[in-house]
Amino acid sequence: MPNSPSIEETTTEDPVQIGGPWRVVLWDDNEHTYEYVIMMLIDVCKMTPEQAFSHAVEVDAQKKTVVFAGELEHAEHIQDLILNYGPDPLLPASKGSMSATLEG
Repeated sequence: MPNSPSIEETTTEDPVQIGGPWRVVLWDDNEHTYEYVIMMLIDVCKMTPEQAFSHAVEVDAQKKTVVFAGELEHAEHIQDLILNYGPDPLLPASKGSMSATLEG
């Protein structure tokens, strides 16, 4: 991801760690900025800015990150919101939303 910002990470517990059996996995690409990923995770997953930044760093470094864990219906809803979030307005090359899959 372009434009790698620096921010201090906090020790606030990530809500992903306390969820259920279904996980939403966000996949890395080169069509979305850190700013987009952070704002999308704050909007869709109701993360704090620090949690969203941590996941943006993880998806960039590890090529994927689990952004939600819970029951199937809620996980499907979160996945749908990510898949329909739209392109990154900061990158002309961005043609659509990020990829997200379900794991159970």
